[in-house]
Amino acid sequence: MQEVQGIPGLTAKGPGGSGQVDSTYGGEIGPPPAPRPRPRPGLTIRLRMTVAYGAAVFLTGAVLIYTAYLLFRWRLNHMGADVAKPPECLGAKPTKGLDTYCRAITNRQILSQIEKPLIIVLLVSAVVAVLVGYLLAGRFLRPLHRITNTARRVASRPDRALHARIDLEGPHDELVELAQTFDGMLDRLDHAFEGQRRFVGNASHELRTPLAINRTLLEVTLMDPEASEQTRQLCQTLLATNERSERMIEGLLLLAKADNEPTNREDIDLAEVAYRSATQCELEAAERQVAIRTSLQPAFVSGDGILIERIAMNLIQNALRHNVGPGGWVDVLTYDRSQDAPGHGLLVVANTGPEVPPYAVESLFEPFKRGTQPGGAAAKRDPRDKGVGLGLSIVRSVVRAHGGRVAAEPRPGGGLIVRVWLPVRA
Repeated sequence: MQEVQGIPGLTAKGPGGSGQVDSTYGGEIGPPPAPRPRPRPGLTIRLRMTVAYGAAVFLTGAVLIYTAYLLFRWRLNHMGADVAKPPECLGAKPTKGLDTYCRAITNRQILSQIEKPLIIVLLVSAVVAVLVGYLLAGRFLRPLHRITNTARRVASRPDRALHARIDLEGPHDELVELAQTFDGMLDRLDHAFEGQRRFVGNASHELRTPLAINRTLLEVTLMDPEASEQTRQLCQTLLATNERSERMIEGLLLLAKADNEPTNREDIDLAEVAYRSATQCELEAAERQVAIRTSLQPAFVSGDGILIERIAMNLIQNALRHNVGPGGWVDVLTYDRSQDAPGHGLLVVANTGPEVPPYAVESLFEPFKRGTQPGGAAAKRDPRDKGVGLGLSIVRSVVRAHGGRVAAEPRPGGGLIVRVWLPVRA
């Protein structure tokens, strides 16, 4: 390998390499794309219920106390009028004005003495109502928090958390009915996904045996010196078709395996994995006259070494097979993103190639999906292309199984830039 001048650690491999990494992405790759920002948080249901309960108690208490106050004042005034009535039978000098004045003063004193206690009682009742309402709201909403946590756990890892259940017990109210409905939905989804994985695995295993037998029979026929030229050509065509079917089955098996979280995790250097994968692709790159250029920084991540190597291999092979041909290039870069993306290592694979419409990028990660031309037509298949349309699907499944992220975007001028973030060991 030839050391590229001016860029430490950057090497060019393959014919026609210019020895420089495209500056449109080199050195300016940020942290993993953040999830869609959540809406601005507002008052929780618990706080709203507490405020509503406290306000209802306060207003009700205020109305009742004010009504009682009015009735009490009216009664005092009525009693004062009765007492102030002069005894006409005795013929005494009327004392109505003086008695009424004295009674009014007494009534005001009595009312002023009960106003403050009534206000204190009202405020204390409101505070107690708020506290009781907060506790009751928390008690009533506890099942809802359980439902939310389960839904969030399933949403974060839908391929492996479908076995989670709420199992809410208690009176058959609306929340219990909601939890049971949610559990039933998870049961159906879990059975559907498990059945799909089981079918893919079983079907792939069952198909490997007859394909292996077909390959053996074809190879034996090709070695037969008495076989005619027409028979040999037919056998070679059938052998190529059989080989493609075997690769597709291997890809389906790997895709089914990639959905399961790796159990044998170890520290893997992305730079070493990328270098090894690029080296294995040198022969294909030479045949296509495409340069493989690398800029590799040590970046240790945690995961299954075989599956992580499959990520790099699939990305490089995909970049080679969807290229412009002679004079094209594939850039492979690794970064230790411990500074601006703590806990992640970064692998980048970019290439020259046909223009990819932005709307078609996400669909490239679907199984058996190939690129489209800008007009929307399906991309033409290269006769040398050995792929079966599962490369990027396997990449996404393996990355998700490792708790990482993968993102792709069209490269200006044609081609694709794929970035993979993988977490380091916790």
